[in-house]
Formats: sequence, structure tokens, C-alpha cells
Amino acid sequence: MSLLVVGLSHRSAPVSVLERASLNADAQLKLLQDTVAAEPAAEAAVLATCNRIELYADVDKFHAGVAELSTLLAQHSGVGLEELTPHLYVHYEDRAVHHLFSVACGLDSMVVGEGQILGQIKDSLARAQDLHTAGRLLNDLFQQALRVGKRAHSETGIDRAGQSLVTFGLEQLSAGADVQRWARGKKALVIGAGSMSSLAAATLARSGVAEIVVANRTFERAERLAQILSEGDDTDVLARAVPMDSVPVELTRADVAVSCTGATGLVLTADDVAAAVEGRTGAPAVEPAAAGRPAEDTAVRAAAETPLPGAGAATAGDENCPLDLSAVPSGFSVMGEAAVAGMDAATLEQHGAWAAGGTAVDRPRETGRPGPEADAELIGALAATATRVGRVPERRRPEPVAEVPRPEPVLFVLDLAMPRDVDAAVHRLAGARLVDIESLADASADAPMAADVDMVRRIVADEVAAFGAAQRAARITPTVVALRSMAAEVVAGEIARLEGRLPGLDDKHRAEITQTVKRVVDKLLHAPTVRVKQLAAEPGGAGYADALRTLFDLDQETVASVSRAGNSTTTEKNRGPA
Repeated sequence: MSLLVVGLSHRSAPVSVLERASLNADAQLKLLQDTVAAEPAAEAAVLATCNRIELYADVDKFHAGVAELSTLLAQHSGVGLEELTPHLYVHYEDRAVHHLFSVACGLDSMVVGEGQILGQIKDSLARAQDLHTAGRLLNDLFQQALRVGKRAHSETGIDRAGQSLVTFGLEQLSAGADVQRWARGKKALVIGAGSMSSLAAATLARSGVAEIVVANRTFERAERLAQILSEGDDTDVLARAVPMDSVPVELTRADVAVSCTGATGLVLTADDVAAAVEGRTGAPAVEPAAAGRPAEDTAVRAAAETPLPGAGAATAGDENCPLDLSAVPSGFSVMGEAAVAGMDAATLEQHGAWAAGGTAVDRPRETGRPGPEADAELIGALAATATRVGRVPERRRPEPVAEVPRPEPVLFVLDLAMPRDVDAAVHRLAGARLVDIESLADASADAPMAADVDMVRRIVADEVAAFGAAQRAARITPTVVALRSMAAEVVAGEIARLEGRLPGLDDKHRAEITQTVKRVVDKLLHAPTVRVKQLAAEPGGAGYADALRTLFDLDQETVASVSRAGNSTTTEKNRGPA
């Protein structure tokens, strides 16, 4: 059997695809069950976070495993396989181990070095154990990943390389200002009471907000979180719980809103946020077209929405235009793309010169020279015109509109959910500032990485090598156990035969003979079994188990039964007491 991971993350897929492919708790359980029911997979675990969806499996066939896991991810995510496939990555054996260890250390996170992923890996393992889909391989893998992640955080300064997604999100909300100073005295609304929402609430409390209101669909969970916040020793924040239907009212009172729920639809619409802003300011939260959109953008929108005259209706501004307007569909783009699409270079040059100077260029078309050379010269002339005026000239150039300053936000919204909780249209509202997973991904692309990252990478490389050696050695263990069991049976058989031949043998001598024979067998087997474990731990050592079975004519089913018994024992031990 071999380790395989198929998945997608913020590194391989746009946020829009991740959002649609996200799996709720029920979908994750069903995916696990269907994976182990599929032919190539014997074990399975799902790691699903805001920024990644990964399916780990122990498979007996690589290509069949990739095909099956990809199909299952598509089926359960609701994104078609053809659309999902370009964004999927596949890691196998040591590369799969390296990937998970890197994830556990925070190297693959949107914010490098964040430690929240360790809790998510732990939850993923617990889910697989509860469903009995994690056997020896995935139990060993995920538990080792947790140890590697903890080692990276304790032995290096990876924590300095990045922060939790919550902290990074609050920094983006504060527009680079000191979060403690920015948050002090503010009122916060936290929607959701899960791990991410709880982390956000605790971070806000430590940052100095005056009040935190927790809203959750299960009111008891909201109450529990509010109580924990109120009783915290390191803060004096006032915290209270409210039902979800109180969110619109509380949003009007809040300065900061953080949302991270498991909802499949929007929790906060643009209308909700606009109403909250209007409730705070008394003025409508207008769109940036009227408040703060760059002047050229506003002008382009206004011109685009202005009805153009029919194709044959020339205006005063179109006089002497060299374009044959009757051949251009009415309503073409104000930027001129549709107007010039498909035109030959000579006509383009005529139009460019006319738009720049108001008259057509008196340049007859050259028909004697080959097309490409003529076109190259004429395109060069058009490029010069475009350079002078800044773009391909337009049919109608709108008057510039003065830029209107965007008002300072009165409501700051942090959306950490996947799929999103907050309507992306909130980005366009004046009086509100929205930071969501997509904007965090853009902001984190240029985040600096600490030198400690290199140390973590070395730790990961060492741990991957050690894990591989341990797994290769473990694969031969059932064969060694089967060999020793066979030797014990041979000893028992020979002692029984000896008793048949010497019925008068007393107990003392029988015990001495039995012990002597066992010692001889143990000494004969000791060196080969120790050596074969060492050899099997090395790269390419998988064949030693086959050689041992062949040399000693071991029954394959006996070896398999030992392996199954070991898997069962490992699973029960790792699950712990109920």
C-alpha cells in the first residue's frame, strides 16, 4: 500500500473555486466513507480548511487511486471534474509526507508560520479515527505531522515569519495601523462560535476592544464563548451572547464584525451592511461610482451607459471620421476595442490620426506592397499615435470627472469563512471596509518570510527521511513476526516429538531441552532479522520482505493476518479511551 494525497489549495486554485468546492462536516464524513469503500483505497482522511481541501488515502494502485480520489472530490464538492482537475495537485509517497509536514509547520499556509493548522490536522485525524477510516499509515502520518509542527514552532522562530489568519486579517482591516491602538475601545460583533470565531474573539479581546457580542445559530455555544471571554484573566472585555436574528441590530452598533460560520449561503448581504452603515451615519452607504471611484473609471461607466447613436447617425463629433460607422454595431465599447476589432492597419491608422487631431490622414492605401510589410509600417504609426494619447483612441472621449474622496469606514468587516459569509459587493460600499479570504490571499502574496523558514524546511526534510525509514522498517515487521511464529511452531513440534520418543523424560530435563532449542533458534534468527530491518529501512529496501518470505516459504496469509492485527491494535490505541 502507498500514501497518496489529492487536493487543491489557495496556491493552486482561485478563491472562487475553493469557495465552491468547500466541504461541510456532513460532506466530509460522506467523502471519507465513500473513499474507503472505493477499490484502490484502504484508509482515508480529509483535511479541509479555509484555504485547502485535501484527501489522503492509502492506495494499492497509483493511477487508479488518483482517478478515484479526484472523482470523489468532484462529486462531493459539487464542482465538475473537468473544472476541478486543472486546480488539483497530487503527491505520492515521500512527496505526500513532505507536503503534510510542510502544511503542519505553516510553510504552506496563506500566512506563513501560522499555528492554527495544527488544530485542524488534529481534528482531521480525530474525524478519521471516529469513522474507522484511519489505519496504521494515516495514524502514524498525522500524529507525526503534529509532532513535526510543534517541533518547528518550538525550535525555530517560524512564529515571527507570520501570524494567524485572524491577526493578519485585523492588520488588513486597520490598514497597517497598530492593531492594539486601532482596536482599543471598539465594539465587536463575532458571528459564529467555532474554532476560528473563538480565536477571533480572543484576539479582539486581547487587542483591547471594549465589548464583544457573540451570535451563533446554537445560542448555548454563543453563551459559552461569551462566558469564557468575560472570565478571562488577561482581559476585561464585556462579552454577551445574542441569537442570530439579532445580528442586523447588533451590526448597527458594532465597529468591527468578524464572521466565520459553516453556512452554505451568505450570512451578511450587502443590504445588511449598507443598512448598518446608514444606521451609524444617517447617510446611505453609496456605491463608489458616486463616492471615491477613480475619475476615469466613473467616466468610462457613465459613457458606457450613455446610449450611442445608431450606426448611421453621425454626430458633430464624428464629422470626417474615417471609420465606416455603418459597418460597426451600435453600442460598441467606449474604449474602442469593438470599434477597431477586425479593421486593417490602414484604417486603424486613419482612425487614430483623426481621433488625435480631428482630421483624417491624407495617406492613400498602398496596394502594391505585400500585406504584412505594409501592415507593420501602418501599425507602427498607430502605436505612435496611441503612445501620444495614452490608448487606442475612442469613438467618444468622455470629459474627466473629478475624483470624490471615499469616506472613512465606520464599519470594519472581516470574513474568514469558506464559502464566504459576507457578500463581496460590500467591497463597493462607502462607509464599510471588507477584508475576506480573497483579499487576504492578495495581501499575503508579498508578505516577507523570516530566515527561520529555512530552518523549518531542514526540519521537515529530516523528519520526512526518518518517517520514510520507519515506515519501510515497519513494513517488514509482519514478515519478521511471521518468521518467528513459524520458528516457535517448529520448536513446539520437535519438543512434542521428543516427548513421544522419551516418555520417561522428567519435567526438569524437558524444560532444559526446550529452553536450549529455543535459544539456538533465537540466535540463528537474531542477526538476519535485525539486519533485514536495517536494510528494509533504506531507500529501495521494500524487496527484502519478499525475499524473506520466499527464503523461508512463509505463508502470505499469515503475514497479512499479522499486519491486520497490528493495524487494529494501532487504531484502538490511537483512538484512546471513549
